[in-house]
Amino acid sequence: MISLEEFHQDFLQSIISDADSRGLMRPQAFFENICEELVSTGDLTTNYTAAEYIKNGVEVYGYDYDEERRILSVLVHQFFQEDEIETLTKNHIKTKFNRLKTFIKRSLQGLWNEMEETSEAYLLAYDIHRNFQNKLIDKFRLIILTDGKVTRSISEIPNDSIEGINCEHQIIDINYLYSIFMAENGTGSYEIDLNIPYLAVHNPSNEYQSYLGIMDGEQLFKIYDEYGQKLLEQNVRTFLQFRGGVNKGIRNTIQYKPDMFFAYNNGITATATKVETKNGYITKITDFQIVNGGQTTSAIYAAKKNSKMDISNVSVQMKLSVVNNIEKKSDFVSSVSQYANTQNKINKSDFFSNSPFHKEMKDYSKRIWVPTQGGTQRRTHWFYERVRGEYLNEQAYLTRAKKTQFENENPRSQLIEKTFLAKSENSWDRKPHIVSKGAQYSFGEFASSVTDTLEKNHLAITESYFKDAIARVILFRRTEKLVSDAPWYENAFRAQTVTYSIALLSHTVNKKKLFFDFTSIWDNQRLPIELEELMKVITKLVYEKITDPPAGSANIAQWCKKEECWNDVCNINIDIKPITKMFKDKEEVRYEKKSDKQKKELDNGIEIQAFVIQTNIEVWIQLYGYYSNFRSLSLTQRDILKKYADGRIPFPSEKQSKVLYALYQRAVKEGWEALSI
Repeated sequence: MISLEEFHQDFLQSIISDADSRGLMRPQAFFENICEELVSTGDLTTNYTAAEYIKNGVEVYGYDYDEERRILSVLVHQFFQEDEIETLTKNHIKTKFNRLKTFIKRSLQGLWNEMEETSEAYLLAYDIHRNFQNKLIDKFRLIILTDGKVTRSISEIPNDSIEGINCEHQIIDINYLYSIFMAENGTGSYEIDLNIPYLAVHNPSNEYQSYLGIMDGEQLFKIYDEYGQKLLEQNVRTFLQFRGGVNKGIRNTIQYKPDMFFAYNNGITATATKVETKNGYITKITDFQIVNGGQTTSAIYAAKKNSKMDISNVSVQMKLSVVNNIEKKSDFVSSVSQYANTQNKINKSDFFSNSPFHKEMKDYSKRIWVPTQGGTQRRTHWFYERVRGEYLNEQAYLTRAKKTQFENENPRSQLIEKTFLAKSENSWDRKPHIVSKGAQYSFGEFASSVTDTLEKNHLAITESYFKDAIARVILFRRTEKLVSDAPWYENAFRAQTVTYSIALLSHTVNKKKLFFDFTSIWDNQRLPIELEELMKVITKLVYEKITDPPAGSANIAQWCKKEECWNDVCNINIDIKPITKMFKDKEEVRYEKKSDKQKKELDNGIEIQAFVIQTNIEVWIQLYGYYSNFRSLSLTQRDILKKYADGRIPFPSEKQSKVLYALYQRAVKEGWEALSI
C-alpha cells in the first residue's frame, strides 16, 4: 500500500512537473490541481473559478458558488513545497482565515470598485456583493488548501458568521488528499450516520447484500445538505431544477400530496461498501452513493431550501446494494448505475468510465515509444492516466531498480490525465466555450463526442489518433507557456485565452477545408518554430477579443462560457500561410484512415486469438457450464463454445476466437467469474 509520505512525494513531483511543462507558477499548478480534484469528488462545483488577489491583510486565490445549496466558498492556500511534510500551525490557520474574512467583508462594502474590471478578482468581489444583496447566500465556506498537515492541536474549528450569514471553516490538507487517493483506488471511505428502518433481502449472490429502506424527507435533506454532489459523484444524471415534467411532478406531489410520495415516486437506488444496523434500523452507511434518484433527492432538497415546503410527511423508498468485494467497488457502482437507469433515456456517454476508449489509449501509451530527441538513446512513453493515482499505483510494489526504470520510461512530464486530454481535444474540436466551463464539464462533452464516434466506427481510436492526440496536448501545453511568457499577459484569463486560441487555429484550418498534419509535432515532440510564432500572434488577438466583451457581459469568465463568445472570436482573421507545410491533402488523409483501420483490425484479431488460446481450457469449460444454465445462445455460438471446451478445436480461427471472446465478455459483464484453477 502507498504510504502518506510516498503519496506526498509523488504529489509534489506531479505539481512541479505540471508547472514546468505548462508554464505555470508552482503555487498556481498546486491550486489548480487540488481544485480539479475537489470538483471531481463533489467538494466543489463546476462553477469554481481561480481569482488571485493579495494585498495587506487580504488574500484569496479562488471561489466557488453552489447555486443549489446557495453556498459561496472562498479559497486560499499554503503551499510549502518541501520534501518533508510540513505542519500547518494554529498561526497559519488563523492568519489565512482572517484574510479570507477580510476579503469577504470588504467585498460586501464595494471592494470591486478599487479593482481592474478585467481582473478575475473583480468578478469575485462583485459576485459576493451581488449574491449577498440578492439574498442568494445561505452559507460562506472558508477553505484552506495545503500540502502540509493540520497541527494535531486542532480537532475542529467552530463556525462563526459574517453579516449574519453562517461561516464554515474547512482545511484540505495532505491527509485529506491522501484519503481521496485511497478512496479512488478502493481503500478509502467516508461514513454517514442515519437512522432508517429496513428489510434485509435474501440474495444468493456472494457479490453483494441487498436492503430495502424507507427514508423520510427531512433525513434525505440533511444528508444532501451536508454532502451535496459527493453523494451523486458516480450518478449518471444531473439535476435540471424544476424544468422537466418529472421534476414538476415531484414538486407537485411534495406540495399537494406529500403523504402519497411513497406510492407515486420510484425512490432512490443506492450503493455502499458497508452498513451497520441495530434493532431493525440502518444506523451507518459507508461510501453511500445515490446512483438512481438524483432528481428525487435534489427535488426534495430544493422544495425545502428554495420553496420552504414542508417535507416532514415525505417518505422515500431506498434500494441499497452493498458490495462485498471492495476492490470491485468502482465497477459494481458503475454497473448498478447503468442498469438502474435503463428505464429512462440517458446518454451512453454517462458510462464513459467503462468505454473501450480508455483501454485503447492505455494500450497505445504502453506500446508506443516516443521518438528519441537530441541524440539521447533513452526511449520513453506518454503515460495515459484514466484514474487519478494510476501512475503512483503502478510503482507501488516495484523494487527500487524497477521503479527507477519505470520513471525513466514514463517521465512525469509525459503523464497525461483524462481531463487534460479532454480539454486539449475539445479545444481542437472547436468547443472552447465548453472547455471554459471547467474540466469536469469539458470531460462530459468529450465523453459524449467519443461515444458517438465509437458507435459509428469502433475502430476510430487508432495508433495515428493516439499520436495526433499527444501532439495536440503538446500544442496545448506550449500555448499555455507562450501566454504566460507574453509581455501583454496580465495574469488573468490564461485558460480561456489558450483554449480559444487553439480553437481559432482549428476553425481557420477547417474553414479553408485543409487538413492539419500533426506528424512533425509528434516526431519532434515540440512545435515547429513557424507554428510557435503564429500562436504568439493568435493568442494576443484572442486575449484582446475575449477581455473586451459586449455591453451587458462584463463578467469575462461567464462570457467565455457562452457560444456567442466563440462566434465572436471566429470573426478574427488570421493568416495561416506561414504553416502551409503542416497541411496534407484529402486523398492522403483518406488513405491513412483506411490503412489505420486495416492495421487495427489485424491487431485486434491477433490480440483476441492470443487471449483465447492463452486462457486456461478449464475457464472455457466453466463458461460452457454457465451458458448451459438456461442462457440463450445461437446454434453457431453454442457449437463453437462446446467444441472448444471439449478440446475439439485446438487452434481456433480468428472468426471462432471473436465468438468465444464475445461470449466471455458477455458473461463477465453479467457477473460471472471463473472459479480458481
